[in-house]
Order: sequence, then structure tokens, then C-alpha cells
Amino acid sequence: MDKDVSGVRSWNPTVLTVGGGQIGQVGFIIKYQNTYTMIDGYLSDYVDKNCSSALVRWERLYPAPIQAENLDFLDFIFCTHAHFDHADPWTLRKIAEVNHKAIFIGPSSVCSVYSDCGVPAKQILQPVIDSPTVLDPGHKISFTMIPAAHEELHPDQHGGFAEVGYRISFGHATIYHSGDCCPYDGLESRIMNCDALILPVNGRDYYRRNVKDIIGCFDSTEAITLAADTHAGMLIPVHWDLYHVNEINPGTFVDLAHRLHPELPFHIFVPGEGYILSV
Repeated sequence: MDKDVSGVRSWNPTVLTVGGGQIGQVGFIIKYQNTYTMIDGYLSDYVDKNCSSALVRWERLYPAPIQAENLDFLDFIFCTHAHFDHADPWTLRKIAEVNHKAIFIGPSSVCSVYSDCGVPAKQILQPVIDSPTVLDPGHKISFTMIPAAHEELHPDQHGGFAEVGYRISFGHATIYHSGDCCPYDGLESRIMNCDALILPVNGRDYYRRNVKDIIGCFDSTEAITLAADTHAGMLIPVHWDLYHVNEINPGTFVDLAHRLHPELPFHIFVPGEGYILSV
């Protein structure tokens, strides 16, 4: 069932469904019952204004489908790591100005960004890696923060990792959002039997990493294989369409999915599209 993410507050998922809306890059807003969760919301042009160089020109290909200053209703905000298209200072600062109830969740590297953006300490949660955490017992919302390998795993001095993903349960539905990640030993066992995997598919290569300083993620083959091997109910490919310098042809993903695992359901979002996931 398709919807427009800008109208997320009017969505009415039932007790057995979760509404999700893609908000650009890898970002999602998820509605479950009367709670709202955002993951990696990048709603500005911070990267364009601060990260372009003579070698790399960052320019958004489409505007954000929802505005940060309108997100006073969010209950939970997750960021996977401190790169600006995932923990966007301009987006986070605007949300902090209008939303005084949300819990901001992330690893140590992200929690410092939250603080710098004016989020009060009482609204910041730094979970323990691989430790299940209950957010809302009444609505049965819980999550586990999982290491992510942004080409490599980067342990921090606090016993965690600089980049993470989240396995989040909304009642009976479980979604894994990897953030920026590549395959690593031990990932599969952490994410078995999820109803949906949200994985980047922009890939990586020598020239992007060593010439343009763009750190990579899963390629399409890796994401499709991971979803199939972990018995995911659906694969949602992301991180492929916002910037020309880091995009792929979605037709390549579709072709590989049909050739490698034709039994695997997938959904490719257009910016701002909403979707009701039934389990």
C-alpha cells in the first residue's frame, strides 16, 4: 500500500502492520501504532555546502520530502554513524529546537553530535553493543545495536563501534537497518529472520575510496545474498540515488535479484514514498 511520507501522521497501520516512509539516502520514518521513529534522517543540503571539493561535487538530486522543523511528533531518533548524510547537524539541530520529547539514540560518535546540536543529555541514549534494549514496553518496541563495517569495523575506546546498525522490533515486525555497512564475519547470525532488511547497495571501489575519499558499502550482489542467507522477508535497497558521485543503476540491482534469488521479495522506494509492511 503506497502512501506519501509527508502525511505520515495520518497513516493508520493496524496492530500487525508497520508504516515506513523513505526520506532520502538511507533515511526512513516508521510509524507503529501511535509511535514514530526516524532512522538516519538527512533532510538538508549540509553535505553539498560543506563537503564538495575540486575532485568531488556533491549536489542533491532531489529535495527532502519532509522538513525537519515539522518533526516535533517523533518519539525515537536513531543515527547509525557520524557521517553528515546520516547524522546531519542541520537536521538534528532543527528537530532539537521543536521536539523536546524524542529519545536520540546512537553510538558514542553520534551522541557527541547530538550534544553539539543542542539535544539535552536526558534525551540522549547510548546503548551497549549487542545488548537488547526496550524502548516502549507498552507498544513492544525494542532494538539491538549491531556493529557495522563501513568497509572495515572501527572499534571505539568505549567498547563500541564508530558505525552501527539497528535490529528494531515493532511488536511482531522486525526491521534491520544496517547504516553504511559491508559484509563481515558475525553479521549474519545477528540479523536472522528479519521481516525487512534496509541495506545500502552503492558498492565500493578503489577509485572512490582512494581518489574521492568515498567510503563504500554493500554492492547489490552482497546485499541480495545477505538477505537470502538470513531468510529476510523483504530487501529494501538504499543509498543509491541521492548523489551522482555515489549512485548505481537500479536496473542492475533488479537484474541481479532476479538472477541470484528470484524468490526474494524486494521493494525499491521512490523519494517520499510510504509503504505498509504487513507481517
